[in-house]
Amino acid sequence: MKTKIVIAVALLCFLNLPLRAQDRPNASEADRLQNLEHAVKQLQQRNSQLEDEVKHLKARSPFAPVIGGEKQPTAGNDNKAVFAAPAPSPGTVEVHAAGPEYKLTLGGYVQMNYEDGDVSAFEGRFGLTALKDRFRLRRARISITGDYTEQFDFKVEGDFEQSDAAVTAISKVTVKDGVVTTTTTSTSNRTQFSATDIFINWHGIPEANVRVGQWKAPFGLENLTPDTLIYTIERSLPTGAIVPERQIGAMVWGKPLTNVFPDEKDLLTYYGGVFNGNGRNFNNNDNNEFMYVTRLELQPFKGQLMGQESYLKLGADYFHSRDDAGTNISPALNLRVGPDGSLSSFTLTSADERNAFSFDAWLRLGRFDLIGEFLEEHVDGREVNGVPAMPSFVTNGYYVQGSYFLLPKKLQAVVKWEALNPGQFGNDGIHSITGGLNYYIHGDNIKLMANYVHTWSDFREARPELGGEDQFDEVLLRMQVVF
Repeated sequence: MKTKIVIAVALLCFLNLPLRAQDRPNASEADRLQNLEHAVKQLQQRNSQLEDEVKHLKARSPFAPVIGGEKQPTAGNDNKAVFAAPAPSPGTVEVHAAGPEYKLTLGGYVQMNYEDGDVSAFEGRFGLTALKDRFRLRRARISITGDYTEQFDFKVEGDFEQSDAAVTAISKVTVKDGVVTTTTTSTSNRTQFSATDIFINWHGIPEANVRVGQWKAPFGLENLTPDTLIYTIERSLPTGAIVPERQIGAMVWGKPLTNVFPDEKDLLTYYGGVFNGNGRNFNNNDNNEFMYVTRLELQPFKGQLMGQESYLKLGADYFHSRDDAGTNISPALNLRVGPDGSLSSFTLTSADERNAFSFDAWLRLGRFDLIGEFLEEHVDGREVNGVPAMPSFVTNGYYVQGSYFLLPKKLQAVVKWEALNPGQFGNDGIHSITGGLNYYIHGDNIKLMANYVHTWSDFREARPELGGEDQFDEVLLRMQVVF
């Protein structure tokens, strides 16, 4: 196209020059020829420059970074930063993606806690498993996400900070006269990097995405809500005790109404996954069987209600797993009931079969949010290879959480009531009430959180001979920065 324009301009100039020469009666024939040759030479030079530019553009990959530096870093997906390549200057070094990513995003976040009082008592950490006042680097994560034009996306994320589950492990479990005794030991006293999410996702068909790798199994609303978006500093005890957390496996998920009813695409979302079932960062399965997890989400309403932006979301989950002896079915360290009523990690003493389900609802009405969830898990012992079956039990729990923005998008008040029934002894329940304030300095990217938690132990209240307290109090403060 550019070549055709150049030829047209040349012809116009060629026709115009003789006419302009006729206006100069004193100009000689030699002068006119000299002017014409000069004009042709300029057109040839310009044409050569345009041809070089066209060759350069054709040689560039369609995935090459945009050069020019006209854009500054901007907020990308999941509140992370996306950077456009700056204009190169003499002597500088350019960095480009090794693969043909359409978009490459670097991000992460840091959450720093101050915890005072009966630390983590609401998680069953009292008595033998009690923790002391502390500053806690709760999470320090960095991630890389990318999109390909071939309809693939990926995420690689890791955490520089260990959770309490990585620091404390069960070294000995004994049963005598129906009483379970546990001995805890510290397995690490330092911070180390470990993988959290590592997956590849094909999104070519919105109705049927395919994901493989490691991520949170699709079970539990609070579990699936990102760490940076939950309204209380820590998740509820029922969530920590029952949900399967991160697993390695494969999943199909999608929004089946995307193309049939585009305006109602968020009405229904489904997830169905198959996983090893023995936690994250374990490439070996504990047996030849898998964990099966499903979730169904329904959003029957989204729009204006009483003049305010509102929606209603409903969810239901189910998982099934058959595990071998020695499998840790509670990585969060809060399922096995100790002799003093405290909770710790549950490592199976025999093979088992687990079935769990949950139901959740989320109502938003302008500044107000009401969230509730009920979870239940059945753990049934199995005799395998002559190893006697462990006692079966049923664990269930729930939480109800309300929040309201006292100052729109700035100051938020939160109240949560939660309860867990471990189901291993009579009166072994734990209940907590949490009150908190969240101050959004720059949305969720920079946020301050403060919680006060009061906890009751039914186990300790019913057994005064144990001595010690049966009610506990804790104050938690958090500074969150997302980058």
